[in-house]
Amino acid sequence: MSPASVLGLLWLVAAAVMLAGWLHQRRHHNAGLADVLWAALLALCAGVLAATGAGAGAPRLLLAVLGAGWAIRLGAHLGARVSREPEDGRYQALRDRWRDDQRRWFVFFQCQALSVPWFALPFAAVADNRHPHAAWLAAGAVIWLVGVLGETLADRQLAHFRALPAHRGRACRTGLWRYSRHPNYFFEWLHWFAYLAWSVGSRLAPLAWLGPVSMFVFLRYLSGVPWTEQQALRSRGEDYREYQRSTSLFFPWFPRPPQSGADR
Repeated sequence: MSPASVLGLLWLVAAAVMLAGWLHQRRHHNAGLADVLWAALLALCAGVLAATGAGAGAPRLLLAVLGAGWAIRLGAHLGARVSREPEDGRYQALRDRWRDDQRRWFVFFQCQALSVPWFALPFAAVADNRHPHAAWLAAGAVIWLVGVLGETLADRQLAHFRALPAHRGRACRTGLWRYSRHPNYFFEWLHWFAYLAWSVGSRLAPLAWLGPVSMFVFLRYLSGVPWTEQQALRSRGEDYREYQRSTSLFFPWFPRPPQSGADR
């Protein structure tokens, strides 16, 4: 099958899975499940495209193991949060704004489904790489390792901070969170450059750029940073405003003295 055919079938699977997720959300009022399903579906995409691709064995193996591994780790992390915590404040605010209109939630879940094959396009480029370069494969593995380890460390540091009752209502400023207000998003974005490196030599290589470019737009301007910042201001107030004044928004950098400068 051609990559386009495989991606079309994966979209149909994603639409069905997200339909089930929407029905679950109607009963349990927790839209965070959409994020878990999105990660799980991308793991499926990585595995299916690696198995059906016409490329060389090495990039397909990297995609199957590391690409799917990233998505599984992300899904497990998000799934643990959804299972033990109330609905994320960002989704609660959206639910209030939409007055829990289930038609809008249906569209939301189906937009998530549509984004699955879009973000799987870099996977298709890797799986179709018939002329890989060893140096680029190694570079991609290093990028993947830095990105996934950085995101995992940021998630753990934030979870440890929030677990302490004394930190309720305060912004995390420890570890990686001292240098970026969203280090988890930064390393998530960074990891997408691994597929760009693994696709060097592929006739579909330009598609790999859609990963880091699209993820930056989504995280920085659409569904990531803006929603998280708004929720943080609602829940942490002036402490978070001070954190905004001192700490880089996305790209890690040294903290600024109080009351200095604008965000990077």
